[in-house]
Amino acid sequence: MAEELTPSTPEEEEPQIKQRKNALYPSVSDELAENMAGGWADTELHDLQPIAQAGHTADRRAALSARFPGERLVIPAGNLKTRSNDTEYSFRASTEYAYLTGDQTEDGVLVLEPTAAGHRATVYLLPRSNRENGEFWLSGQGELWVGRRHSLTEAEQLLGIPAKDVRELADSLREAAGPVRAVRGHDAGIEAALADKVTAERDEELRVYLSEARAVKDAFEIGELQKACDSTARGFEDVVRVLDKAEATSERYIEGTFFLRARVEGNDVGYGSICAAGPHATTLHWVRNDGPVRSGDLLLLDAGVETTSLYTADVTRTLPISGRYTEIQRKIYDAVYDAQEAGIAAVKPGGKFRDFHDASQQVLAERLVEWGLLEGPVERVIELGLQRRWTLHGTGHMLGMDVHDCAAARVEAYVDGTLEPGMCLTVEPGLYFQADDLTVPVEYRGIGVRIEDDILVTEDGNRNLSASLPRQADEVETWMASLKA
Repeated sequence: MAEELTPSTPEEEEPQIKQRKNALYPSVSDELAENMAGGWADTELHDLQPIAQAGHTADRRAALSARFPGERLVIPAGNLKTRSNDTEYSFRASTEYAYLTGDQTEDGVLVLEPTAAGHRATVYLLPRSNRENGEFWLSGQGELWVGRRHSLTEAEQLLGIPAKDVRELADSLREAAGPVRAVRGHDAGIEAALADKVTAERDEELRVYLSEARAVKDAFEIGELQKACDSTARGFEDVVRVLDKAEATSERYIEGTFFLRARVEGNDVGYGSICAAGPHATTLHWVRNDGPVRSGDLLLLDAGVETTSLYTADVTRTLPISGRYTEIQRKIYDAVYDAQEAGIAAVKPGGKFRDFHDASQQVLAERLVEWGLLEGPVERVIELGLQRRWTLHGTGHMLGMDVHDCAAARVEAYVDGTLEPGMCLTVEPGLYFQADDLTVPVEYRGIGVRIEDDILVTEDGNRNLSASLPRQADEVETWMASLKA
């Protein structure tokens, strides 16, 4: 990785470009600075078309404006986060900002200024890096280091929103009058500029609104979620094809294989992939992925591709590494499959959000009583939650731009709410028998099974967006055999 240079600009000039302590070039001659400032072609892009979701983001901003009339609304994208020393994590824009603009660049801020007719939206962005002061080649975030940014004019054409220089925004916000609401936790500089103008209560109301607004997906979002599920299915196929290589190495071969598909067909993985082989499958969020992959064990693969527009799938399959389930593995797998079938059947418009969870838990509790692991009746088990020793988690959650989407929504609008067409959720029951659980027969210990699909609520029921991946045990074995062949 190359090291940055440093200009010899006077102290009063802006922006100051940070000097690296052990830089091999401690200064820049006037002659070199002059040489670098000129001789570059005009690369401005013209006649750009709006991004695919521009019409939808405009509708979302209009709904936001109607909800908070007369108030200034500030929604930041966020800043780069340091990974170590002078390297940063890959940037991922805040969900609220990307949802309202379609933009994904760091340091961006959407501001809705109140007007007599509603609000005037402006997106504040970093313009093209400056060539006159050397920023473009001397700053670690200059375009010769990290790539070209869109000009403000280009951004306006793409996003359908007037664009201004974000470096002027903090001063403008400090001088602003009237009520302000902001989405917190993404941009400390913007929050500091608003410190005396916002309240935690008003800001939380904005955050809750933006979370609940995402519950019902529009046509663009549904298309992106389907795209994410289709890519995810191909990623699972990739993994099955290389299970022999994973056996020769570790779970990380599985993680890397799926990640390749996510980066080729999307933006990234939507969350840390869970590539849990053997007893690791009993750890709900096993993301270390450093264990062995052994024939005869199960692989619990919970992974999702995030599209370039930041919508993610969230799919789980529990696969026999050898290609065939053992008798006890199939017994547990079939119980989870039946529970998921019951849960999916309960997803329908007008139903309660909790219905699919209750239906799945009923089936799992029945099996645990049937197997003699719990004492019935089943109603008592459910009432006391005794099945949770082995089911552990809720049976699903909203899905969208966040893998656990709409997380800030009010309880009455989410888990106590009613399903509507356009909502998308996961149905993911599981059974997990820990390796050290002395309350179950030895043959159960170390087996973890989860099956998860992404379910869209439709006008007349539901649609399984991840249905291209087989779920039933015989179908899984046949599918794996065809891929290995």
